[in-house]
Amino acid sequence: MKMNRLGKTDLMVSELCLGTMTFGNQTPEADAHRQMEMSLDAGINFLDAAEMYPVNPIAKETIGLTEEILGNWFAKTDRRNEWIVATKHSGEGMQYVRDGAPITGESVPDAVEGSLKRLKTDHIDLYQLHWPNRGSYMFRQNWTFDPSSQDRSATLQNMADVLGALGREVEKGRIRHIGLSNESAWGTMMWLQVAHAIVGPRMESIQNEYSLMCRLADTDLAEMMVNEEVSLLPFSPLAAGLLTGKYQNGAVPDGSRMSLNGTLGGRKTDRAFEAVDAYAKVARDAGLDLALMALAWSARRPFVASSIFGATTADQLAHLLKAADLTLSDDVMSALDETHKQHPMPY
Repeated sequence: MKMNRLGKTDLMVSELCLGTMTFGNQTPEADAHRQMEMSLDAGINFLDAAEMYPVNPIAKETIGLTEEILGNWFAKTDRRNEWIVATKHSGEGMQYVRDGAPITGESVPDAVEGSLKRLKTDHIDLYQLHWPNRGSYMFRQNWTFDPSSQDRSATLQNMADVLGALGREVEKGRIRHIGLSNESAWGTMMWLQVAHAIVGPRMESIQNEYSLMCRLADTDLAEMMVNEEVSLLPFSPLAAGLLTGKYQNGAVPDGSRMSLNGTLGGRKTDRAFEAVDAYAKVARDAGLDLALMALAWSARRPFVASSIFGATTADQLAHLLKAADLTLSDDVMSALDETHKQHPMPY
């Protein structure tokens, strides 16, 4: 398993990261623990969670259950030190966590404490802010998001307050490094500038959606990440399962994400299925598995440290782990870029 440096830190993370958002819902605890062990055996040392998980659906009764399942495995096995653990602080709009309050300097200590207790650990390796308070272009909001009403001074003051609180958590040893999620190029630069001004911890990573079907990060964000040494942690590298091909021709497998979330969060469009057909042809012509090709592509981009993928079952995980051994030829890479030009922004 190839290892990459996370941002400017001393952490070396596996190029594939185990996503856990189904743990406690679609994936029962015993299966989740099996996936953790299978991933370690395959060379993965990085897992990603969030205080609001599991999802599909998000429910008041299950908030925090994913972290609890991870914590139970750590306590049972005494193997916490074999994982680099990432989790996230929910923010504005997440009604089941702190009544949907925004992320503030005051909210950080309690959020960290809650995650530590559920994870049954004394530290979090990468602590991420799940959503910007000011809103985001992610999750199809790029079609409508309007930043014109933002208050720049208030945004920068909030960043300073939150970084101050995160810095105190670092000093206490409760978190090691910090990162962002669903963030923009401007937002990330401001976090970096404010950190420099107040001599606070810097944002080392951005967890945004990124796949063959969603390449918003390829322009301004990519340039910023390369030059500022901030790592991308792509989520949904398989486009919520579309890039497995399992939903083509109207198929909706029992227990699949589409069976629980009919629109795949807005990803289900006629153009999306046409794009999947085109990418499937690239894979077929090269003698490759579509899902493995898509996962390997996302993990090897020059600004990516680790690509976050999830599997509902152990069998799915066993298949996807093969992406670590797949090398994509220059011809395949060119064909994928050409397909992207033909099918940009399919959802």
